[in-house]
Amino acid sequence: MTPKYSIPVLLLVFLSSIGMTSQEIQVFRVNDFDLKGKVKSCLVSTDYGKEEYEFDESGFLTKSTTRYNDTDYDITYYKYDQGNLLEKRLENYRDNTFDSATSIANIYTIDSTSNLKITERILSYDKEFLDQYEYYYTNDTLRKIVRSNNDGIDETQITYSNIKGEQTTTYKLNGVILKSIRTSIKNEKDSIVSKNILIKKYIEGKPVSATEEVFDGRNAIASTTKFFYNTATKQFDVEEIITYQYDAAGMLSSSQTTIGNQIEDRKYIYQLDIQKNWIKEIITPENAYKTRIISYFEMLSTTVAPE
Repeated sequence: MTPKYSIPVLLLVFLSSIGMTSQEIQVFRVNDFDLKGKVKSCLVSTDYGKEEYEFDESGFLTKSTTRYNDTDYDITYYKYDQGNLLEKRLENYRDNTFDSATSIANIYTIDSTSNLKITERILSYDKEFLDQYEYYYTNDTLRKIVRSNNDGIDETQITYSNIKGEQTTTYKLNGVILKSIRTSIKNEKDSIVSKNILIKKYIEGKPVSATEEVFDGRNAIASTTKFFYNTATKQFDVEEIITYQYDAAGMLSSSQTTIGNQIEDRKYIYQLDIQKNWIKEIITPENAYKTRIISYFEMLSTTVAPE
């Protein structure tokens, strides 16, 4: 989603924790975690461990925990002031011991005296400076990201175009194309029929991969196609196609993954709680499953997933 600032809660997503490639600022709320209603917390049990999310009453994420086992876990805290993100702190624990060397803090300052500018400083818990990002907006639209650290300064320019109903956002790092996002929307009688988003990625200005996502009229993803760039033919070739089907309530019911001549079909079965959030997801034919324990502000009690 393209960030708009007026001034909302902000959450910066990184490709990695250190040595990061800057991403656009995004707002994360309850519905970004496939949840609805006034959710207070959600504990997800997966095959690699457990994920727990905590939200405030406005639906914004305030804490996330990833548990790999009883002694190894990561906790991220989000501190706000009147809806503005002031700090994001990632704390890593190994053998139940806090690891200050790999834990980092993101500190945000906001300057809205003229055109909006957001400055983010990234520090280690050992007080070592790692990175600084400056986000420059014009009319609430992100136009430039400047990253500075001990290695120098990098500048990402972001441009927008609209040709025949197709909106394209282009990112250039120090003048060299990094990524492009093309969004096409088909309309019928003023209602959205479908949306197509094509993302192309480049390394040193050369195309390497692409992903195309198609959304239906309910804004549910209908298909995802992954491409790789064929240097011999100088075009993008299909690597993987995933199609999705939904039931009448909008829940994912099946998917089909095609890689070359191989096809894998999956079906999804859910158990729902009283708020219509799923608390158990079963995926066949492998019979893999996830469970979620969800609590709500209204009830202040926990809905327990079945064994």
